[in-house]
Amino acid sequence: MVERSDRAPLLDWEEVPSAEKPSGPSPVAAHAKDRLASPSNSRASPGGSAPGLGWSSGPGGPTPSRSASNADRCGAPPATSSTPTGQDEALQSDNEDHLSDSGSRELSLEDRMVKWEEKDQIVSVFVVTFNTRSGNMLEWCLPKDMDLDGVEFKAIASGSHRVTTDFIYFRKGCYFGLACFANMAVESTVERGARMKSVGILSPSYTLLYRYMSFLEHQVRLQLQSPGHYSPLEAFYEDKRALLPPSGDGVVTACPANAWGAAINHCMHPEMKITHPAGCMSQFIRFFGEQIMVLWKLALLRRRILIFSPPPVGVVCYRVYCCCCLANISLPGIGEAVPEFRPFFYVNVADISALENELSYVACTTEKIFEEKKDLYDVYVDNQNVKTYRDGLKPLLRLSTADREKYRKLTEQRQMLLYSQEENGDCVSSEEDLFILFFLEQNNRIFQTLGEVAGSPDPTLTQESVRAMGLDPHGDRLFLLHLLEIYGYDTLLVSEQLCCS
Repeated sequence: MVERSDRAPLLDWEEVPSAEKPSGPSPVAAHAKDRLASPSNSRASPGGSAPGLGWSSGPGGPTPSRSASNADRCGAPPATSSTPTGQDEALQSDNEDHLSDSGSRELSLEDRMVKWEEKDQIVSVFVVTFNTRSGNMLEWCLPKDMDLDGVEFKAIASGSHRVTTDFIYFRKGCYFGLACFANMAVESTVERGARMKSVGILSPSYTLLYRYMSFLEHQVRLQLQSPGHYSPLEAFYEDKRALLPPSGDGVVTACPANAWGAAINHCMHPEMKITHPAGCMSQFIRFFGEQIMVLWKLALLRRRILIFSPPPVGVVCYRVYCCCCLANISLPGIGEAVPEFRPFFYVNVADISALENELSYVACTTEKIFEEKKDLYDVYVDNQNVKTYRDGLKPLLRLSTADREKYRKLTEQRQMLLYSQEENGDCVSSEEDLFILFFLEQNNRIFQTLGEVAGSPDPTLTQESVRAMGLDPHGDRLFLLHLLEIYGYDTLLVSEQLCCS
């Protein structure tokens, strides 16, 4: 059975949890530390996103989304549209601490950005049900003309009949979705003793979807107990719906054009907030152990990674997100020519044609048939088993000496943090920050060194320069060669001393 949310279920559609008041050091003091936690580079790419605003895009340009791709964000969410006046005033006071000498103009932009971010986020709300004769079916949705073809197979994952509750993150076109599934025993021969439904929403970004999980959990229970009662969902949609352009091309254009800068500098909460108190990255690191270093390299190389797991699929969706976080880079201009590392979250056989056109992604599935579709992925992850059928990548699955050393340091840092929290009552630092910052700094270190070598009179990678990156000159030689090719460091020479181990 899937882990339940640590938040109480909402009793009414208006009771969306309000934002927490920021705590800990000032944003200025925490500025360097908080350049982290993004499953994409802090850059803009063709057909991708504006810096700091997520990668989702569609016809007509980038789709503004509240992603923490922002390199300068801090860890407190702005107030929601339903926040009481007192909290709005507290937020405004907090924002004033972030102002530069230009003062009121920047505040005005940030205020506008907050209003846009917290309003008009939901583009669709729907109910999916399982019919014993027809299978998964779209039962109800708003708006009625929204293209939700195939969403019935995303909102109820294959094999979900084996679990009581679950939640699923997924991608639908240029939107992201979150659905909460529930399975209830009933005394009905027509329904064969079980009633299964899922209530979900679509948004241009996955960064705020977690805020509505409690609402969706409560609504799916209502749908199981009183099928056909849609008025709370209708009211929710009317309050939260996004403003779509008249052309109907599916691109959200509610963000003011001159508010991009405010979005980049605005304090943002880490996306994909996990419902389990232990935290997302913490579980991810403990689950994979040393194998996390293998996933880190493959993520940095922008490989197509598919994670298989039987239901429940919710926790596996978090592994998709965490895998993207391993490839964070905050140095400007790095990787502009490489494919965006996109989280697809849950996929099924209906997504095969979409995955065929993707150069780089991370996804999860409950359908074992994907393992046979070897042309769809580069790396297949089954439980803690990471494997590939591509001969050129197989050596990367072996841990190098530097990999084990990095993992040892990561473990030591975690132990020191836990000790500090226990002995000194340190409530500011967190394992999430520690893990994400560890890989961000490692990635920045690699590309900083590559940039220095490329700008030197002798652009040759030696054993010393490779060690300066935190890599093993012998065990990581193949990884380094892949890295140079993918990120366009073609002018760099590799010393003959870097032989294969």
